[in-house]
Amino acid sequence: MKILLAIQGTGNGHISRARDIYPELKKYGEVHILVSGYQADLDLPFPVTYRVKGLSFIFGRHGGVSLWRTLRRLSPWRFLKDVYHIPVEQYDLVVNDFEPVTAWAARLRKVPCFALSHQAAVVHPASPKPRGGWAGRIVLKYYAPFQDFYGFHFEPYAGKIFMPVIRKEVQQLEPAEGKHYTVYLPAYDDASLVRFLHHFRHTRWEVFSKHNKEAFVFENITVRPIANEAFLQSLAGCEGALLGAGFEGPAEALYLRKKLMVVPMKRQFEQQCNAAAMARLGVPVIHALTERSLPAVEQWLRSRERVILSFPRETAALAVHQLVTAFMQQSIAGINRSLPGLL
Repeated sequence: MKILLAIQGTGNGHISRARDIYPELKKYGEVHILVSGYQADLDLPFPVTYRVKGLSFIFGRHGGVSLWRTLRRLSPWRFLKDVYHIPVEQYDLVVNDFEPVTAWAARLRKVPCFALSHQAAVVHPASPKPRGGWAGRIVLKYYAPFQDFYGFHFEPYAGKIFMPVIRKEVQQLEPAEGKHYTVYLPAYDDASLVRFLHHFRHTRWEVFSKHNKEAFVFENITVRPIANEAFLQSLAGCEGALLGAGFEGPAEALYLRKKLMVVPMKRQFEQQCNAAAMARLGVPVIHALTERSLPAVEQWLRSRERVILSFPRETAALAVHQLVTAFMQQSIAGINRSLPGLL
């Protein structure tokens, strides 16, 4: 069986999950990888067959998606060209992690496309969502359409929704409770982060920046460029973590049993949904780094409470097995339905 694993390259979560998904898919056939988009800080340790521009949202510097930079980088004709040229018909199955080029190419050419993503779980009716957000719901629904899905979320809200895939390098960490707090908020620039965190002068902050190539120290705040190994060591040894309301980062913090607070990006419906899900678990949420949020952060810093979840270690293997089994069953059913017409 030939499988095309299509990965969204906008955020680190898709890339980190693919590191565990790819070896599991290889058990069932030949696997090629397509990556679309940019802004991920992690690399894949596997060969990438196709790289396309895709459709990416660009992080801003003040807490949200930069609409202007996103629109400026959109290339609709390039997207349509990639949809036309990607040879999805050469594959028996497209396994799609919120990647639009192969999703639409597969739909147009009637190639089986199964979603294996967090976003597939987010759009499920049983998953928590904030009020409103009709535009975001439409984007999530039609951005990368699929024939069938298996998804990941903070809780198994439905039968095809699994707990998060915790990458093996995180599972191998030995967590310890240190005296610092780890911060990764890629939608904020360094000046905004330092200005906000400086209110808490008795707390030691280790900030990982997407906007700076040089490390620096300002009083109780250390800012360094994002690097996978350094970030994981900081997270494993921190007292708590202040993170964006993505999926993999908060899931890893919860797996390591760290005190967690999240800040969802503005104009990013998926993160608003994640924040709603984490708030339901008891994770504190603030919606901006403003003066109004200072009391909530102060209360969180003083608190000893943390959310404890149980994470299975073999989620990737289980999800891939169920996905491939469902695909094989649907393929056999399709062959059986066509046999009477062939005889």
